[in-house]
Amino acid sequence: MDNRTAVSSKWTKTKLLTRSALLNAHIPQTRRLSGESLKRMLRRYGMVYVKPDTGSCGVGVMKLEQTRRRWIVHSGARRRTFPAYRALFQWLRSSTNGRPYLAQRGVRVIRWRGRPIDFRVMIQKGGKTRWTVTGTAARVAPPRKAVTNGSQGGTIYGARTLLRRVTGTKRAARTLGQFKALARATAARFSHAYPRMRELGLDIAVDRAGKCWVLEVNTRPDPCPFTKLSDKAMLRRIVRYARGYGRCYDLRCRKARRGGG
Repeated sequence: MDNRTAVSSKWTKTKLLTRSALLNAHIPQTRRLSGESLKRMLRRYGMVYVKPDTGSCGVGVMKLEQTRRRWIVHSGARRRTFPAYRALFQWLRSSTNGRPYLAQRGVRVIRWRGRPIDFRVMIQKGGKTRWTVTGTAARVAPPRKAVTNGSQGGTIYGARTLLRRVTGTKRAARTLGQFKALARATAARFSHAYPRMRELGLDIAVDRAGKCWVLEVNTRPDPCPFTKLSDKAMLRRIVRYARGYGRCYDLRCRKARRGGG
C-alpha cells in the first residue's frame, strides 16, 4: 500500500470526519490537549480520554475522571488520584513529555462482565469494486484497564455473538447495521480526500443508550483481532482483499486473548 494513503495524525482524521454532518453526530467531541480544553471537557462530561496525536495499539492512552472532590487517572492498570486539577495537569504534562495529545469525550460504553467493550470494523476496497465491510470483531478490555486493544491484552469475541449476549438479538442486528453504515460513510470521506485509500479500520463504541460512536479511524489497520475468532472466514476475506492492493499482513497476534464467536 502506498505510504501516501497512511494518515498518522488523529487530529487530521478527526477534522476530516467532522466535516460530514452525518458522521459528526457520531464523533465524540475532540480537542487538542491543553490545560483549558481538558478542564472544560472534564467539567462537561466527567470523563475524558487523552491520547497521542500519532501512535497505535492503545499506547499512551489514559482515562481521566472528575468527581466532586478529586481527579482520577487510569493509565494502563494503574490508577492515580489527585486533590486538585492543577496537580493532575502538571503530572499529565510531565507524562506526555511534550508530545502532541488530544482530549476526547469519554463514552460510557456497554460492558461485558463489568469490562468495557468496543468494536473493530474493517472496510476495504478491492480493485474496481466498491468499499466492502470485510470484518467486525468485539474487543473487551483487560481487567483494570481502560483500553480494549488486543496489543494491551484485550479479549476478542465475535461481534454478533457478544452483542446478542449484551443487548439482545434485535438490537444487535440494528447495531451491526449501523456499524456498516458508519464504515461506508467514513470510507467515502477518506477516499474523496485520499483517492488511493484501500483499507480502513474503525474503532466504534456503543453507549448504554445504544448510540454508536466512532472513536478512531486507522488507515493502516492491524487484522490482529480477526486471528482470534474461531470462524476464520472474516480473516480469509480481509487477507484476500489486502493481497489485491499489495499489502501482506503479519498475522502473529501474541497478546490478544481469544473469547468466543
